[in-house]
Amino acid sequence: MGVFYIGSIPNPIKQDELPEHRGDTQNGELMFWAGGCASCHAQVDADGDEQLLLSGGLEMPTPFGMFIVPNISSDADFGIGAWTDLNFVNAMARGLSPDNKHYYPAFPYTNYQHMTLKDLLDLKAFLDTLPSSSNNAADHQLALPYSIRRGLGLWKRKYLKREIPALNVPSTPELERGRYLVRGPAHCGACHTPRDAFGGVLADRFLAGADSLEIEPGADTDSASRIPNITPHDDGISSWSQSDIAYSLESGFDPDFDSFGGSMVHVQENMAMLPAEDRAAIAAYLKSIPAIPSNQN
Repeated sequence: MGVFYIGSIPNPIKQDELPEHRGDTQNGELMFWAGGCASCHAQVDADGDEQLLLSGGLEMPTPFGMFIVPNISSDADFGIGAWTDLNFVNAMARGLSPDNKHYYPAFPYTNYQHMTLKDLLDLKAFLDTLPSSSNNAADHQLALPYSIRRGLGLWKRKYLKREIPALNVPSTPELERGRYLVRGPAHCGACHTPRDAFGGVLADRFLAGADSLEIEPGADTDSASRIPNITPHDDGISSWSQSDIAYSLESGFDPDFDSFGGSMVHVQENMAMLPAEDRAAIAAYLKSIPAIPSNQN
């Protein structure tokens, strides 16, 4: 029992680790769209300014139980309006609540941990400008042992890795930007990478495709399908050029002029809000990563 307690102790960022930084709401808005915040936290089918009301409530069925997306609006009682910068940074980078309890990794802090502290503070500054909602999102519906949050401390020891694998090609500013966006705020691997039985992503299968029934919020047994491989393998997007990838993120059309479907529609709409150079950077990075087949065998 003592080993469990010690091994699961939260490891928060301390106040003196935060940089002296005044939040830049313009960059914060960019991080908001890159991170797809509205796709989960706004109401289903929200459009236009409705996407900025982050009242939560979306139900996310998974093999571990039903996760309910929280209210992250600026409401002080039901949202995160009363959070300090330190509260926010610890949630995003360490998966910890203001009272130092572990968050479940249905919230992709395993990716957001790779964001710079300044970008996180900018995102917080932008969120503070958005409208408030008094929606009281329900609690998660999880059975034992998954309802024991403390155990997530042990899970984090295995899966919360703050280092990002080095580039496989000579570094350029564009590739570094693409790597940052893909592995950090855009959290592409959260859907496109398969997971093990404990919900941890398989790092050696990065972006090689996954089963939507296990990965995609809202998937059901009748619509289960494969989330595509987006590595430069023949099973993935080897035939796509960098300009093809960048254009698809802007327009929602692949090189054959088929339109995106499922949750990728929301992802593409978010990516369309980014500067063209960021979409180009994502495309360059996706063409630089190892080509991995969709099946392990």
